[in-house]
Amino acid sequence: MYRQVYTERMIKSYAIAEARANLPTLIDEVEAGAAIELTRRGKGVAIMISVNEYQRLRSKRPTFQDAYQRLLKKHSLGEVGLEQDFARRLRDRSPGRKVDF
Repeated sequence: MYRQVYTERMIKSYAIAEARANLPTLIDEVEAGAAIELTRRGKGVAIMISVNEYQRLRSKRPTFQDAYQRLLKKHSLGEVGLEQDFARRLRDRSPGRKVDF
């Protein structure tokens, strides 16, 4: 029988030998959107996911800079509750600690 691992959402976990015996059923579950962990000697070695999920994970995502620029085009910093120089004030400008080499 499988064990369930708790992460962001519940993932079913199967030993490889058990997964081999139940492969058609597992593929149906994965195709329906489930993620399945495969284990060897109790340790996770692989995750089965659907092609759609794989393509979503592999898709090009915007960089932080691009997302930030899009945010600024839609909203002013004041609208989101930030002052114009908020980033400058975040940096610690203290001299730091003494290090011996």
